[in-house]
Amino acid sequence: MEQIPHELYEDARKRVKQKKLLFFHFVVFVLGSLLMYVSNEFLMQDPTAFKWYPWVVTVWAFLLALHAVNVLIVDSFMNKKWERTQIDKLIEKQKLKIEELQKKVEQDFITEATTSKVESNMSNDDSNSINQNF
Repeated sequence: MEQIPHELYEDARKRVKQKKLLFFHFVVFVLGSLLMYVSNEFLMQDPTAFKWYPWVVTVWAFLLALHAVNVLIVDSFMNKKWERTQIDKLIEKQKLKIEELQKKVEQDFITEATTSKVESNMSNDDSNSINQNF
């Protein structure tokens, strides 16, 4: 297989797997909720006992909703294409920063080289003038 069609296939396969797991989570949630209801309502001997199943089902429903938001909303926007564009943006920023630093280093090097050249010329002129006086 070519690289791009293979990537498309892998992305589609991953997406289908995510949706399949979400559906499985939903089915387990429904069956588990029914089982908790039955066990709390019909298997408890004391009718005045605390009903715990609504709390467990509520927390589980919240987790299922988070799972659904992650699969159906977040992953559909923040997919491989989004990751690539974000990485490309960061690489561009890093390249620009490196270029700026390189220009600064070159300017500092040129300034330093010019300064040292001027100083060496001045010291040579001073030594020549001292030699002429003697």
